[in-house]
Amino acid sequence: MSTSANEIAEAQSSRMNPRSKAPVFVLGCPRSGTTVLYHMLLSAGGFAVYRAESNVFNLLVPRFGDLSSARNRHKLMECWLRSKLFRVSGLDAAEITAKIMAECRSGGDFLRIVMEDIARTQSAHRWAVYDPDAVLHLPAIKADIPEALFVHIIRDGRDIALSLKAMDGFRPFPWDRQSRGLVATALYWAWMVGKGRYYGQRIPGDYFEVRYEELVTEPRRTLVSLSQFLDQDLDYDRIQHAGLGRLSESNSSFREESSEVSPVNRWIEKLSKQQVATLEAAIGNSLQEFGYQLTTPEEGRRTGLRQSALRVFYRGFLEAKLWLKIRTPLGRLASLSPLELADSAPPILNSLAKD
Repeated sequence: MSTSANEIAEAQSSRMNPRSKAPVFVLGCPRSGTTVLYHMLLSAGGFAVYRAESNVFNLLVPRFGDLSSARNRHKLMECWLRSKLFRVSGLDAAEITAKIMAECRSGGDFLRIVMEDIARTQSAHRWAVYDPDAVLHLPAIKADIPEALFVHIIRDGRDIALSLKAMDGFRPFPWDRQSRGLVATALYWAWMVGKGRYYGQRIPGDYFEVRYEELVTEPRRTLVSLSQFLDQDLDYDRIQHAGLGRLSESNSSFREESSEVSPVNRWIEKLSKQQVATLEAAIGNSLQEFGYQLTTPEEGRRTGLRQSALRVFYRGFLEAKLWLKIRTPLGRLASLSPLELADSAPPILNSLAKD
């Protein structure tokens, strides 16, 4: 076969196998390593570099509503252009506004138009985004962007509870913050990861799970499996050499620790046996379901009425909050900061966008 014939065959194969160009969504509970994994993808090459969370489905869509409305699109762009999310895109304000106003009819349209323009300006052949909260909106994303691939990174809930509590990343109700704050945070982890797995199992061919612990301790092997799923070369040496973002900048909740301290299984050193037992009583079933071993004997994990009620209460509260945000006009209020409600201060997007 001639060289030209080979090139034709490769081009045909590429058209028949769009997976190598499909957009990628990196999802997971906050503090699970979504940023690290996302920056690994960017460091591997081939992906458009966009160093910010997208915040489309968890913030923009609830805030601005139906984007088939030109009025809503106009209001969205007024907000987005004032945010860091636009500033790090490198796009021309007038050009992207014109495209959004002419072509956008949904949150998926907005994200696709923006990210395809970023990829085009960087001569990248595909794009990826990360957003922890997007794990709760996986069905909506898949409906808007059918070819999307989802990578769900999962981390031990005991470490998540410890990390989120240290940075006040999840706020339990005031009456739980002292005595049961760690447990409430762990219940949030179990709910969020469970939602992601529930949604992902309905699209098994387009959904892939990565364990944070394996990514940290066995990165080469983990990246080989992920490479096959994404149909993308994720060469570990190239990733290490590029070292974008969190690969060279710490994002730890424990700033006082040496960079040589492993982020895996911090809970073993930082939690008392009683705290571990309490956590494993609350989320032990989820830990085991997600592949983590328990250290507390079964008799030490028996839950009382109060703990059982706490688990039911937080699950019901989180489900109701998500439903209200997605399904009702209250979602617009849920997407506003107190400052915006009080005096029309600059958009919340500025505080959400990350370097």
